[in-house]
Amino acid sequence: MKKITNDKEYDVIKKRIDELLEIVSDENYEMIPESIELEFLSELIEEYEQKYYPVSVPTLAEILKLRMYEMNINQLQLAKILNVSPSRISEYLSGKEPTLKVAKVMCEYLNISANVLLGLNNKRTQVQFEMAEVD
Repeated sequence: MKKITNDKEYDVIKKRIDELLEIVSDENYEMIPESIELEFLSELIEEYEQKYYPVSVPTLAEILKLRMYEMNINQLQLAKILNVSPSRISEYLSGKEPTLKVAKVMCEYLNISANVLLGLNNKRTQVQFEMAEVD
């Protein structure tokens, strides 16, 4: 299988995928040959993006700041929601990890993924899942 070697190829393939998406639909996916090309090019793009444009997992501090913005609350209000002191919120925003009790509240009331709170990223979780399948 050929690989994308530079951004120029990447841009050309993205453009071709856009063209194919105009032709291929869920209804005709199994019936037209363009779906094979779309699948192949999509895999090339995915591989290239994972290598050269990886998406990093946000930190807890980044997510807390986002939730505060989305909820239109300040640190004092967040402290009340989590039942901790305002100085503890400052610690979380500086990178300190919460206790399991506070992490549970963050999951429930702020809708923050347990993986983020436990410091698990997708790759590590995937490896653990694959290892479990082997056992």
